[in-house]
Amino acid sequence: MSADLEPYLKHLAVERHLALRTLALYRAALKELQAAADADSVTLRAAQPHHVRRWMAGLRTRGLGPRSIALTLSAWRGLYRWWGQRGELAHNPLDGLRAPKAPKPLPKALSVDQAVALADQRSALPADTERAALRARDHAVVELLYGCGLRVGELVALDARASPQSVGWIDRADRSAHVHGKGGKRRSVPLGRAAAAALDQWLALRAPLVRGDEPALFISQRGARLSASQVRARLALMARAAGLPTHVHPHMLRHSFASHLLQSSGDLRAVQELLGHTNITTTQIYTKLDHQHLARVYDAAHPRAKRR
Repeated sequence: MSADLEPYLKHLAVERHLALRTLALYRAALKELQAAADADSVTLRAAQPHHVRRWMAGLRTRGLGPRSIALTLSAWRGLYRWWGQRGELAHNPLDGLRAPKAPKPLPKALSVDQAVALADQRSALPADTERAALRARDHAVVELLYGCGLRVGELVALDARASPQSVGWIDRADRSAHVHGKGGKRRSVPLGRAAAAALDQWLALRAPLVRGDEPALFISQRGARLSASQVRARLALMARAAGLPTHVHPHMLRHSFASHLLQSSGDLRAVQELLGHTNITTTQIYTKLDHQHLARVYDAAHPRAKRR
């Protein structure tokens, strides 16, 4: 990575508060840009629109799909826009360049029965204290992802209690989770009865696993803060054990939370606030999931739905 690109990546991390995964994707996209410029013996600041069009065509030739190309161009465009705002660039070679349109698939959500089966997927707690604690932890993780609609990054950033250093924390007194979401936005999400009970059970067993003064709410077997990848792995194992017919990842539980809440309440604004979406158009995707649900109910139950 060129040293010329590092200040922009630092800006994304420190000022824009992009998630680590997003930063990694942007870093990879900027490496692509640097490699393309080097191959053409062009400095990035001297790049012209015809250079960028050729580089984008190269992405297509390599087999990248529309969504991947759009993400790559977004990273490139952001870099040139940032340079322009700082007065370091005479023109933006990406002005007027559009990414190929990608289909917008609906988010995948579990059915209510599947989500409940996953949340209830735990046998009687074993006698071994450590294994009992880990089972209780995994159960609490599922209940917060599904019961509160948290992103996995928000979940693993939670501390057991508030402190001046906390990014997010649990307030057991008012039964709420205070999280730090995308774009540095903070929000409070109420804990339902099942999530609160699962947390109480986990916190009662957490202490023997804690290493030193680790503040994290969810910790690994070694006593350190649980990582997002560890949550994904545990959730996939639990889904298989519950007999679910699909791969389950943390964001699927967030989708399920939003879809099921909208089906029950019809309150799009409330769902938007609980999810922490800045723009309600982001939340409106769940109305399409709700329509699909209603269509399935109609097809299964209404006598006129069945064609002869």
